[in-house]
Amino acid sequence: MDIHKEMGTGSIPRLLLKFSLPAITAMLVHSLYNVADSIFVGRGVGELALAGVTVSFPIMIILMALTMLISMGATTLISIRLGEKKGEEAEEIIGNAIILFLLVGVSLSVLGLIFIKPLLVMFGASPNVLPYATDYMKILIPGSVLVTIGVGMNNFIRAEGNPKTAMYTMLIGSITNIILDYVFIFIFHWGIKGAAIATVISYALSCAWVLNYFLSGNSYLKIRVKNFKLKGDLVKGIAAIGFPAFAMQATSSIQNLILNRSLVYYGGDLALAAVGILISVATLIVTPVLGISQGAQPIIGFNYGAQQLQRVKATLKTAIVAATVIVVMGFMVSRIWPAELIGLFNQNPELIKMGTHAMLIFFILLPLEGLQIVGAGYFQAVGKPVQATILSLSRQVIIFIPLVFILPRFWGLDGVWWSSPLSDFGAFLLTFIWLRYEFKYALNARKNISSLL
Repeated sequence: MDIHKEMGTGSIPRLLLKFSLPAITAMLVHSLYNVADSIFVGRGVGELALAGVTVSFPIMIILMALTMLISMGATTLISIRLGEKKGEEAEEIIGNAIILFLLVGVSLSVLGLIFIKPLLVMFGASPNVLPYATDYMKILIPGSVLVTIGVGMNNFIRAEGNPKTAMYTMLIGSITNIILDYVFIFIFHWGIKGAAIATVISYALSCAWVLNYFLSGNSYLKIRVKNFKLKGDLVKGIAAIGFPAFAMQATSSIQNLILNRSLVYYGGDLALAAVGILISVATLIVTPVLGISQGAQPIIGFNYGAQQLQRVKATLKTAIVAATVIVVMGFMVSRIWPAELIGLFNQNPELIKMGTHAMLIFFILLPLEGLQIVGAGYFQAVGKPVQATILSLSRQVIIFIPLVFILPRFWGLDGVWWSSPLSDFGAFLLTFIWLRYEFKYALNARKNISSLL
């Protein structure tokens, strides 16, 4: 069956599995970029180097935020245009997105190298941690263009109905990164620089794979030189719809800045290393949920564009149930084996003790994140950036930042740890209320309007 016909008529659970499983596999493997760096650096170089990787996260998050601004905005528009059977307009969107990827990558490479040390200090690098973080980022930042093209355009492959090919992009890069991390750190003894070199090489291979897919004639949508001219209306549309994904990533960088500085103040470099481990473990647990959300978005976007609103509802409900099952399983693992998870990254007894205590608090409301993540993704998929942006900002800015300023004044370091689950709870409530309204009123209103046209 033609993939576009299948998205409009096929079984929702089967379609969600078809789109989500490759996305989950790809994103899980892709998440190992940072996790592998953290594990190999933590065990092969030490906890100060691990803290150096942790304070570098916000800078990479900024790069990913700008990449997602373009990628997710363009991907949503591509899915909707395909649902409307407007292939040429979808190709125009791809051409504009490529130019934007190049502009972002080059600009960040230049600015990042100029301001690298002030940025790292701002993000919480102490004098002991700064040399490690600087060595790491001086190698990673020049590879920004590889990230924007490789990660950004990979979503276009998924949008046109080839999730397996998109999965291979991540598999190639991530497996390469893991192998080279081991070789460069434990065999060549290049330390934290080896981890950075491994990551850049892996991104280069992913980028080459994506470009080969579009330039070899295998893709449904084509890259055409005539579309390499920025159009104001397309750029505005990409930015507006992609803004929620950008906001989620960018505010995560702000969140990391405030979190890192609070941790250094209340717990020192050891607390900074501990939160780096928590973020890595959380990434592995939440990544499948992000994969489900990404897998659902092309189905939701296509059927929303095709006015098949019952299929939109069914896809969203199925995705929420699947996402919740996954986070509950991750939650159980974090409760049963917290010390073992921390020990994977570093064997320092003090770090294991602090990290275990932190994990039991940090993940206590993890089961609520499935609905929150998929819900925010739904509003992005149907082209409602205002709702998606507010939901994305609710956890990481509106709720989290006040808590991380207030709670540590009363509970010390424990106050920092409790800020995360309490913000999870607030974001969950807001998402639940908004989705309930959407199901009850907004979709029905769209159906009534479309029947009059």
